[in-house]
Amino acid sequence: MNIANIETIALRIPFTTGGPSAGGVWGSKNLQVVDSLVVKITAEDGTVGWGETFGFTAIPAVKLVLDTILAPEVIGRDLAGREKLMSDLQKKFHIFGRSGAFLFGLSAIDIALWDIAGKRAGQPIWQLLGGTRVDSLAAYASLIRYADPELVRLNVRRAVEQGYRYLKLHEVDVACVRAAREAAGPDIEITLDVNCPWNVREALDMAQQLRPYNLRWLEEPVWPPENYAGLASVRRQGGIPVAAGENASTLMDFQHMLQAGAVDFIQPSPAKMGGITELQKVYALAQAHNTTVMVHTFYDGPGLLASVHASAALGGANAIVEWRYFDLEAQLYGDAIVPRQGRLAVPRGPGLGLEPDPDVIRDYRIAL
Repeated sequence: MNIANIETIALRIPFTTGGPSAGGVWGSKNLQVVDSLVVKITAEDGTVGWGETFGFTAIPAVKLVLDTILAPEVIGRDLAGREKLMSDLQKKFHIFGRSGAFLFGLSAIDIALWDIAGKRAGQPIWQLLGGTRVDSLAAYASLIRYADPELVRLNVRRAVEQGYRYLKLHEVDVACVRAAREAAGPDIEITLDVNCPWNVREALDMAQQLRPYNLRWLEEPVWPPENYAGLASVRRQGGIPVAAGENASTLMDFQHMLQAGAVDFIQPSPAKMGGITELQKVYALAQAHNTTVMVHTFYDGPGLLASVHASAALGGANAIVEWRYFDLEAQLYGDAIVPRQGRLAVPRGPGLGLEPDPDVIRDYRIAL
């Protein structure tokens, strides 16, 4: 059975965030719409699979690569050769870079092909990955950067009142972290993602100031993100567990990070680093290095579902899934994947387990 067609669909959905965004690496100040790119693959028998790439301002480049380069290479290929296809395409196009648009596009294709495989087998992806005993996973509310202690305080309280026991901040100053801890109290687990702003000395100085707030991890404290030796220094000396991996792109990147002893938590991002095929390999690598996988999931389409399936099957009951804490005007899956009391249901249907709402696609699709 071969691949018959690939369609790329860009979506733009308005959202609010409990106050104005201060901006960040993924969006401008006061951002009020979120762009995403989903990929629809149709097999010769009509079976449809859905994938997703990492989005925001990268979408036009990824869509161009998918439409003009990757799709012509994939259409007509055998569905049964998914892993070989992914390997062949990585090798063929490596000269254009081992990250960015090409790998983002391949990630979406891989997720969609897993969706098709599950549907044709009549099994959810978590079953294809070995099965799970959990029917829901804890979610952590991943807040935007507010850069305002009072807004942080307000939105931390809002998330806790909605049942979240785990939170992620994207702040870069101590006052905002202090406000979050004061608002959350001592029993809520807080993580801090600072998006690579500091050199090693600066990161160590900040870690000293942040230690009183009992962070579960400090995420990507060092620039550049591939400075694994620097991350390892912060991990050894900073007194706070270190997390990283959303900017790692290949299995070798993750191997180098783990060999350097750079992280306590490793964070592959399936819509960026090769999809489910590569994600399951990172789990095996991490297990060999006694390191915990916490999948990066700053999206809410098929990429999120892929993370839920992999986390349920390969991470088990202790896995925590990132939930982008946006108040979206519309959800691609309606209420089916929205956390309830801080937990996400693991889909039980075949493949990814849920189908995108065609009305949402119709109403929020944009031309690029």
